[in-house]
Amino acid sequence: MSTIELVDPELRDALAQQLPPLTAESLPQRRANALELAAALPKPNLPDIATDEIHVESAFSAKPIRVLAYRPITSNDPLPAIVHIHGGGFVMGAPEMKDVENRLFASELKCAIYSVDHRLAPESPHPAPVEDIYSVFAWLHANAGQLGLDPARIGIKGESGGGGFAAAAALYARDRQGPKFAFQHLIYPMIDDRTAVRKDLHPNVGEFIWTQANNYFGWCSLLGEEPGGAAVSPYAAAARAADVSGLPPTYISVGGLDLFLEENLSYADRLSRAGVAVEFHMYPRAYHGFYRVTDARVTKQAEHDTREALRRFLHG
Repeated sequence: MSTIELVDPELRDALAQQLPPLTAESLPQRRANALELAAALPKPNLPDIATDEIHVESAFSAKPIRVLAYRPITSNDPLPAIVHIHGGGFVMGAPEMKDVENRLFASELKCAIYSVDHRLAPESPHPAPVEDIYSVFAWLHANAGQLGLDPARIGIKGESGGGGFAAAAALYARDRQGPKFAFQHLIYPMIDDRTAVRKDLHPNVGEFIWTQANNYFGWCSLLGEEPGGAAVSPYAAAARAADVSGLPPTYISVGGLDLFLEENLSYADRLSRAGVAVEFHMYPRAYHGFYRVTDARVTKQAEHDTREALRRFLHG
């Protein structure tokens, strides 16, 4: 039975054209389509924002990591910063997908943003993506003075698969001798490989946009093996962490019809019980990726909540 009658009416039209399932055969075209959509978005005229493309040396002897950088040019004080991780189910996407949003956030929130073009699965499975992300964070922290950044206010933000990588990177940084993230801001994050193989999923989630079949492909690609096994690393699937104490203040948002609803709820609960400050938002009648429907009231509310949470993280 379809759950379309449960979807917010303002979000239904966007479901008229469903994308083909993610497979090894469809992946190249899906990647190309995502980049075409990003390229078609008009860039806002923001003369107060300087943009740059930089390349950061890997801390793990991999190739340099491409990063798109955004920063206000009107501030002389050290800036807070966001390490941004794009979505794409671990297997597609690029920083350009959030270029417009990152320009706007840098301007509105008076912060620097560094959007990471990490390696993608299945060509580069775990731990390659999280190593790229951590390398960029460690470089930013080490060079904060030269870059005009406040090293105590560098957080991480990600959406979907990028939210999963962001949560994993926050765990990775917590467990290493070195800098820690100031916050983690997770938009419908993909954090539990077991969701890909569960037989007892909530009956009303995951029908649209990001299905369990797509999720299975994404996790198989990242792990290089069947998801759900006993030995999956928490630096690949953050929900696998036995201990979530000591993580930074956390924001999590998810739609009520999103496949990731239960894993996000569970993670927020575990963080809260471990003494981590958590702000959790569940948007009723919304499926995965509903932010793309920019004129819907629920999207406008979610964007407002996201922006204000980042403002509090960055500026107190």
